[in-house]
Amino acid sequence: MFKKDENIILGISIGDMNGIGPEVILKTFEDQRMMELCTPVVFGNAKLLSFIKKVINCTTTIHGIDSLDQIQKGKFNVFNLWREGVNLDFGTLDDTIGKYAIRSFTAATQALKNNEIDALVTAPINKYNIQSDDFKFPGHTDYLNKELNGDALMFMVSEDIKVGLVTDHLPIQEVSQNITPDLIKKKVRTINQSLIQDFNVIKPRIALLGLNPHSGDNGIIGNEEQTFINNTVKELFDENIIVYGPYSADAFFGSEQYRDFDAVVACYHDQGLIPFKTLTFGTGVNYTAGLDRIRTSPDHGTAYDIAGKGIADFTSFKNAVYTALDIYKNKNEYLQSTVNPLKVSTI
Repeated sequence: MFKKDENIILGISIGDMNGIGPEVILKTFEDQRMMELCTPVVFGNAKLLSFIKKVINCTTTIHGIDSLDQIQKGKFNVFNLWREGVNLDFGTLDDTIGKYAIRSFTAATQALKNNEIDALVTAPINKYNIQSDDFKFPGHTDYLNKELNGDALMFMVSEDIKVGLVTDHLPIQEVSQNITPDLIKKKVRTINQSLIQDFNVIKPRIALLGLNPHSGDNGIIGNEEQTFINNTVKELFDENIIVYGPYSADAFFGSEQYRDFDAVVACYHDQGLIPFKTLTFGTGVNYTAGLDRIRTSPDHGTAYDIAGKGIADFTSFKNAVYTALDIYKNKNEYLQSTVNPLKVSTI
């Protein structure tokens, strides 16, 4: 049931190949010492990655395989998911490239479900060119929520700050009508459990941000806080979840109150991700919490403007790899510590 950390097989989806995804993947594993931490396998095509490797002047040694049972420890494995040639035009939005990005991602997800890989790191995709009759999801998280067990939550994490979202990819006009007491409770419980089992925080402290400016100013600027958010916080606290709020979002980050908490829960996408990326951009990681499998990704997009130039910073992708490995270890230790002891038989 439990696997030694040094044998972790890390699946990697290739992302939008006209962007910087393949570059940050190759650069991350250019350091051979990374293979001592895990066994990577990229879902894509070895010849294509070899071409990109030459373009960006990278020295990563590529080991092509034709089936997942050929994965070799200590190698940078590339699973040849397709054989045909693919034309790249770095920095260009291309529907065909989007199809290959999703082909890689869905195949890697299936391997994750089948326990052929132990964790998944996804390179950036473009949310526009991935749409098709077969894939109608805003991004990775929504698809994973459908395919895996649990309730997915976008959890942006770094050493200094962790931010979870009550709602994620919703138009701003739909946010308030979708936020309910039950949804807040579900998301806070997910974050609390993730902090315990995935990040080894024994007794998490969580802050909830208000929905409205100044948390409604006692009903002057919106009344959701008074109507149900205040009481929801109290009910969660009564469940022995240490959650405080709702806090006024603007002052919360500027005053560095976030440093007093293990995680911050924002009501909507930009309320949480703007301060997170301002504070951590280039080093943060997107973790899909709440599921029975592990998936992380870098905190940036395809960066078409610098694709193919060999200048992309791979720090965030490398941190996504480290985070996936740390969570795998923490989750296994948590499961081992909470498993029911064997019954002692008497004769």
